[in-house]
Amino acid sequence: MPLQNRVTPFGEIVALPQRGLFAGNRGIIHDPATKTLLTKRWSSKAWLICLCEYKGRCRDVMGGRSWTELFFLDEAVALAAGHRPCFFCRREAAEGFRACWASARGEAPPLAGAMDAVLHAERVARRRKRLHPLEGPLAALPDGTVVACGAEAFTLRGGLAYRWAVEGYASPQHLANADGLLTPPSTIGALAAGYRPVFHPSLKNRGQATIADCGLPEVEA
Repeated sequence: MPLQNRVTPFGEIVALPQRGLFAGNRGIIHDPATKTLLTKRWSSKAWLICLCEYKGRCRDVMGGRSWTELFFLDEAVALAAGHRPCFFCRREAAEGFRACWASARGEAPPLAGAMDAVLHAERVARRRKRLHPLEGPLAALPDGTVVACGAEAFTLRGGLAYRWAVEGYASPQHLANADGLLTPPSTIGALAAGYRPVFHPSLKNRGQATIADCGLPEVEA
């Protein structure tokens, strides 16, 4: 039985047989005695994207009163959920993300805490995942952006949209529109400025289908 520690692009933490490419952290949000989540979904504004393996260190997942190990299919999903690269185990990626963030905003590279404060306001509204409006065509969004169509999430890359699924990404589609942005605007700015997220291999190993419209109900912001 999988633990409830897999993160969807909507920021939800669910029990799925999907470990993915990256681990993550929102602070301590579990009971180590039962290895189940508490009612809260974060205890820190520092939502991180970490390596699953780091210098041979081994952890008993959700086994102690340390940070709660979360898992993402890939970095695009983690960014959509509102996380950012960790400065401890992913220093190079974190510095690259910060540099692109600063370039997009025309400011000096910020401290990690300053980015976390901005991201927290952009990812959560009334303790729910915030959906941001589209301000232009999907084709103008950078690779790695994740958009919502009803209850489905699509990662954009190379002019195609890949639906997030339990087993990985589904076949790519030509998506005509979407209900809104799951990836926070500041993160989209970093992507547009050149940050390159790590994608799951299933994103490029599928055949191609075509759709003309989202055709799904709107997601509540």
